[in-house]
Amino acid sequence: MTRILIVDDEPNSCSVLGIRFKRKGFEVETLTDWKAAILRIDKGPSPDIVLTDLKLETGDEGLKVLSAAKQADPETQVIVMTAFASTETAVTAMRTGAYHYLTKPLNLDEVEVVVDRALERRSLAQDNVSLRKQLSATRHPDILGKSLAVQRVLELVQKVAAHQPRSVLITGQSGTGKELVARAVHNAGTRAKKPFVPINCGAIPENLVESELFGAVRGAYTGATTDRIGLCEEADGGTLFLDEIGELPLQAQVKFLRLLQERRIRRVGDRKDREIDVRIIAATNRNLKEQVREGHFRDDLFFRLNVVEINVPPLSARREDIPMLVDHFVDRFNTESGRSVRGLTQSALHLLNTHPFEGNVRELENIIERGVTLCDGDWIDVADLPPDLGKADGFITGAPTALVGEDGIDLEAVLETYERQLMSSAMDQVDQVKTKAADLLGLSFRSFRYRYKKLFEDSTEP
Repeated sequence: MTRILIVDDEPNSCSVLGIRFKRKGFEVETLTDWKAAILRIDKGPSPDIVLTDLKLETGDEGLKVLSAAKQADPETQVIVMTAFASTETAVTAMRTGAYHYLTKPLNLDEVEVVVDRALERRSLAQDNVSLRKQLSATRHPDILGKSLAVQRVLELVQKVAAHQPRSVLITGQSGTGKELVARAVHNAGTRAKKPFVPINCGAIPENLVESELFGAVRGAYTGATTDRIGLCEEADGGTLFLDEIGELPLQAQVKFLRLLQERRIRRVGDRKDREIDVRIIAATNRNLKEQVREGHFRDDLFFRLNVVEINVPPLSARREDIPMLVDHFVDRFNTESGRSVRGLTQSALHLLNTHPFEGNVRELENIIERGVTLCDGDWIDVADLPPDLGKADGFITGAPTALVGEDGIDLEAVLETYERQLMSSAMDQVDQVKTKAADLLGLSFRSFRYRYKKLFEDSTEP
């Protein structure tokens, strides 16, 4: 049951507010003395909401109640009321940690809405604590997510690490975290204490690919004054990670094929082969089968690489992981910048859930870094996010075309049909969990439940 503590030196005000929230099913406590309120807060248990007047005796004693509540439990949401409104006192209250600031005479409907929103924020903060515990318990702390799609990836990582195939192919869109998956495979296996050498195949100039990868002997080319080992030899005993393998020139592909088949390389300008023991993990955001058909990638190399394929899902396919990722990035950028941002407001999180994330986790990371940098308070709000967030063209597919014929249309029926489609789509994406579907649609659970009952349950009644 939700606990609310109401502190006001006007008994009538306490009584009216107490009755209002008792009708909502809250556990209500009312006090007219600010010192008694602080004693009650210190004694515990902490209330979920504190609704306190600002001026309770001779000055701004309400701020002392606010400070005591936040000290006892930082997740307690405090709403300050006053009949003496001024910009200065409002700013002071918000800086001290107040969730909201209400001016008397109170509008009870407004008070109820503010309390409901404050409870949503408290719930979000509690979820963040739970997510931090999940992060500390995961076997691969760099791969974040509780979605079924991510769990499948982690299962494959464990199997690959246990059985040690000679080559692994990781596929997925840019920004999904393919290198993190490669490192997880390396760290979970017997080669964990050996080198992990990442190579971006698209970043090496074509005329230097062979010498960079396989090394060169003295005199092999102008400027080669000493023998030089390549990146493949640096990875001896460990893992060689070939990022964007689809960018590798055909001539270098031939040499990699020999490495996979014979475990041998030859430095540029050398006459002898060198044996190396290395596992190859390749990654690509391209369709390698298509490249094979077009003649840009060797089919024999493709089949050698594709012993086990791990497909990393896009962020749009695992939206339930967004809160966990947000919490992780907020913590990281807090550490880097020396800030103490606590997370995102419910509105900002709803907006993230409407965004297509074409840049995947990397795009989310950049958005959170911006939010931590720009926000003025404890929470990142909508104003701290990029202005075009959630507005990408074509994100909502199948939207009805706005055409009206000569005979007119039944607008209510059209809108009801479209709303039914959106709610069904949201429910399908989250395995029929209504609370998650409500978040996906940017609705409160109460509003979602009302609409869902109206569209799906009431319509089935005879």
